[in-house]
Amino acid sequence: MPIPQIERAASEDAAGQRLDKFVRKWLSGVPLSHLYKLFRTRRVRVNGGRGYPETLLKPGDVVVVRGDAADLLREPADKPRQARVLSPSALADAPLKVLFEDKALMAIDKPAGLAVHPGSGIEGATLVDLVRAHLGPRATRNDFTASPAHRLDRDTSGVILVAKTRPCMVALTEMFTHGHPDKSYLALAKGRFDKPRGVIDLPLAEHEQSSRSKALRGVNMQVAITRYRVLAGVELASLLECKIETGRTHQIRRHLVAMGHPVAGDRRHGDFAFNRELKSRFGLRRMFLHARRLSLRHPITGERLTIEAPLPEELSRSLTALGIGLDAVGTTGDGRA
Repeated sequence: MPIPQIERAASEDAAGQRLDKFVRKWLSGVPLSHLYKLFRTRRVRVNGGRGYPETLLKPGDVVVVRGDAADLLREPADKPRQARVLSPSALADAPLKVLFEDKALMAIDKPAGLAVHPGSGIEGATLVDLVRAHLGPRATRNDFTASPAHRLDRDTSGVILVAKTRPCMVALTEMFTHGHPDKSYLALAKGRFDKPRGVIDLPLAEHEQSSRSKALRGVNMQVAITRYRVLAGVELASLLECKIETGRTHQIRRHLVAMGHPVAGDRRHGDFAFNRELKSRFGLRRMFLHARRLSLRHPITGERLTIEAPLPEELSRSLTALGIGLDAVGTTGDGRA
C-alpha cells in the first residue's frame, strides 16, 4: 500500500529559500513543533533525498512531505495576523521617489526622517508601507512581498534598493554580505582634515549584541572599514565623500566621531554645540549624511547599474550658507585612499 504524501515543485521565485520556510508557508496549518518533527523523522524529501531545514531550494526542486493530505493541508487554527493598514492621507503625506524600477528591482530616494521598517515607536508611514502601496497587488508574488534589501538609518537620506522577487532578494543579500555594491555617501563633518583622503580601519562593537552574549563572550568587535575623501571645506566643517567596505550600524557616524570629526546634525553620536551652531547660523535642521550613489551588477540581468540620488535641497542650502560651493558635490572619484 503506497505511503500517503503530498508534493509541490519549487517555483523560480522560491530559488534560494530555505526548505523549512517553504514548507511552513505551504503547510501553514501544521503546528511548528509537528512540522520540525516531520524533518527529524525524514518525512520531508527533496528530489527523492532527505530534506534538511537549512536546504536552499532551486527552481524545479520537488518537495515531498509524507503524511495524510487532510491533516497536512488543514486550515490554520489561529486567524492570520492582520496586515498593517494606514490611511490614504498618511501615505499621501510621504510620496515615494522612485529612481529606478523593473520587474525585479526598485531603487528609492529615501528622505531623511522616514523609517525603513515599521517597529516600536515608529508612527506613520514607513518606506515598506510606501513601496507596497506603490506596487499594490504586485507587491506580493509567490509568497514573497517586496522588501528593502539593505538598511539606511532613519535620519539618512538617499539610495536604497528594494527587491520585488525572492531571487532578486537572495542575490542582493549575497552581494551586500560580501560588500560588492559600491556605495558612496556625502557627509558634512566637523572641522578641517589633515589629509585630503584616508582610511578608517577601526573595529566597532556589535550594535545588537545581547547582554547574555556580552556576559558569556565579552563585547563582540566587528571589522569596519570606511574610506573618505575631502571634497571641500571651511574652518568650521568639511564636505566628505565616504565609501564603506563593511555595513556596520551607524558605521560612518561612529568612525568619524572616533576621529574627532562628528557628522553635522548627528543627534546621537555628534557634537551638540556644533549642531546648534549649524542650525542657528546655517539652517541645518537634520543630519548631513546622504547615500548619494550605489553602483552594482543587476542581480538578475547582470547589467551594470549606477543609481544616484541628488543632494536634498535643505542640505544644498546649508552648504551654500557655509560658503561651500555646490560644484564640490558633483566631484566624483574612485573612493580609494
